[in-house]
Amino acid sequence: MGAEVIHGTLRTVFLAPRTGDFRARQISVFTGSALILGNTYLTIKWIGASRKRTLVGIGLAWLFLTLHFELGLGRWVLHNSWERLAADYNLRKGRLQPVGLLLLTLAPFLMARLRARQHNNWPLLVGKKKGVVAG
Repeated sequence: MGAEVIHGTLRTVFLAPRTGDFRARQISVFTGSALILGNTYLTIKWIGASRKRTLVGIGLAWLFLTLHFELGLGRWVLHNSWERLAADYNLRKGRLQPVGLLLLTLAPFLMARLRARQHNNWPLLVGKKKGVVAG
């Protein structure tokens, strides 16, 4: 969460003045997703989850916590309207926040899968041993 707060601050201070807020938010979905995937890749072994269901559950917990943080900060600290907050989730208008949230949710599973594949434990993740991801 801390990396994303810094990421959002950097977006506001450096990127938005150069590209405009709309484009900066679009760009930051991809840079933020790269941060999330990278951090998850580096920490997934430490997290210690070993089953697909657990990895998906972690992703859903991250989604829940992120939405509560973003909406709480936006509404009660920054005093944005609910309409303004909802605008970031409108794919029809080019807002890409749902894409970032989808990647956030899938990050634990995807990065565990990648690590398993890189360490020749691929069959363990895809179910030959009840969906267990070896460290």
